[in-house]
Amino acid sequence: MEITLGALRGRWTTLVVRELLKGDRGYGELRELLPALSDKVLSDRLAQLVAAGVAERHRLPGRPVRTRYALTPRGRELGPVLQALWDWGAR
Repeated sequence: MEITLGALRGRWTTLVVRELLKGDRGYGELRELLPALSDKVLSDRLAQLVAAGVAERHRLPGRPVRTRYALTPRGRELGPVLQALWDWGAR
């Protein structure tokens, strides 16, 4: 349980995961989808998710260098868990 809570700690983390559950995203896409997050917070949350093994970071070749983020299989397992939390919160 400690690993799970550690992976989701911090404000905004579940919203980043929510967007990644819809598919892989570039950093700029995430910034547009989550405009309330500062660059520092988004970078921190993505690094936290990668370190926890929930997301992976892929650098694409070419110029400019582009980075894509995707959930790992372990990260995709969070989908039903987070949906249950969001449903509970809506009730």
